[in-house]
Amino acid sequence: MSTLNESPIRVKSFQFACDIVDYCDKLKKNKDFELASQLLRSGTSIGANTREAQRGVSTKDFKNKFGTALKEADESMYWLEILEATGREVPENMMEKCNELIRILVKIIKNS
Repeated sequence: MSTLNESPIRVKSFQFACDIVDYCDKLKKNKDFELASQLLRSGTSIGANTREAQRGVSTKDFKNKFGTALKEADESMYWLEILEATGREVPENMMEKCNELIRILVKIIKNS
């Protein structure tokens, strides 16, 4: 992915999605299929929605897509917390990265 002229939220959400894909592959190897599936959906959806938002046709559409991205980020945090609470090893900084996405998304929505 080219980072030239990319917004920070697009870059960070794309990298987070790549990290999620790698982590979910490891979860599947440990037969945590359902948790991997849930996390994979929500974790990759953040970037997809931020990308869509930047092509929004109106301010309402823009805010709606970023709102969806925020919900997906919050859901991703939920699955990460479940995984950690049930003794799975969550990669270092993954929860921190998710919290950072949440903070950025909240700021974008408030300022639009």
